[in-house]
Amino acid sequence: MLRELAQDLVDLIFDWGYAGIFLLMAVESSFIPFPSEIVLIPAGYLASQEKMSLPLVFLSGLGGSMVGAFINYYLAFFVGRHFLELYGKYFFISNAALDKMDNYFERHGHISTFIGRLIPGIRQLISIPAGLAKMNIVQFSFFTAFGAGLWALVLTMLGYLLGENQELIDTYLKQITIFVLCAVIIIAVVYYRHLKNKEVEQ
Repeated sequence: MLRELAQDLVDLIFDWGYAGIFLLMAVESSFIPFPSEIVLIPAGYLASQEKMSLPLVFLSGLGGSMVGAFINYYLAFFVGRHFLELYGKYFFISNAALDKMDNYFERHGHISTFIGRLIPGIRQLISIPAGLAKMNIVQFSFFTAFGAGLWALVLTMLGYLLGENQELIDTYLKQITIFVLCAVIIIAVVYYRHLKNKEVEQ
């Protein structure tokens, strides 16, 4: 039912063209997490039919994802942080825990943001702890764009290359998701070993 409602929303906003893609991806990346594939794969297909421009579809998707990420980041930065400092103890979140989160994102915010943007169910949420920890905005922007851009490119090209073949799209999307999750694990392991080697050298 939720998927049908989301599809109706897509059909409605696609009448708005690139602005519709931008808006949907901004919403997907912030307020209402829903599968970004229901936006970018059909848009990629429209590009293959020369009804839309492939680069503009990609840029609209990436731009919307960035805006959504910034919304979550700044809400957490200005509102969430202040709220937790005042009332966090009622949710078992101490100021010491917030300090630990600050230290973590200062040291590992870049890799956490990049990896988080590639994991389904996490990509929309990673902006919140980054904002709470007041992660450097330049680092946040770069690694958010890197991760979101890779995912947007994958989905757009799936729609562009496979078109209306839903069975093939489902198959490849599952395979790509598994591949991405394996790549994320490898990146995390390599990063962890790199940190350990640095500690040994020091």
